Amino acid sequence: MKTTLITIAMSLGLILSLNAQDGTTKRKSNAGLKGGYNLAAVSFDGEGETGQRSSFHIGLYGESFLNENISIQPEIQYSQQGYKVESGNSTFTQKLNYINLPIMLKGYLSSNFFLEAGPQIGLAISHKEEFEGSLFEGESEFDPNSFDFGVNFGGGFKTVSGVSLGARYHLGLGDIYDEGSPKNRVWQFYIGFDF
Repeated sequence: MKTTLITIAMSLGLILSLNAQDGTTKRKSNAGLKGGYNLAAVSFDGEGETGQRSSFHIGLYGESFLNENISIQPEIQYSQQGYKVESGNSTFTQKLNYINLPIMLKGYLSSNFFLEAGPQIGLAISHKEEFEGSLFEGESEFDPNSFDFGVNFGGGFKTVSGVSLGARYHLGLGDIYDEGSPKNRVWQFYIGFDF
């Protein structure tokens, strides 16, 4: 956990220490639509991750520039998360659906490439368990906590016309359930379009 916090602090320090670039083009604040592919898993007791559930996310964002190289980007997303556990011919899939509110600090390393990091809170709006095979039949329903929080970090590329391609990792810090300390771990690969 200490290593994770140190890594996050160093990443934020790097972004904040970027020098303003020399250029005549002034960046404009913008808003847009983004969406993409999720690879979601859960870490139990910090001892490893479950299998990944493939899903998607979609949402809106607004990007406000503090200077030529640094912006703040609040977002609202619908995100399908959860995990999958396979044993022999049996599979258990936990489908968790969230409304997430990330606030990203973005640092542009050049006119197109950026790094981003920031906190995220989430509200679980629905869940569903799927049992396939005899091993998991008759299992009870798992009721997740409604509130989740964590940090995101990633990077990407943004064109002059406002099209973004990026990857982000969500490191959940809140427990999904009351037992076993399960935490969300989500890779997001996205494309965004400025309005």
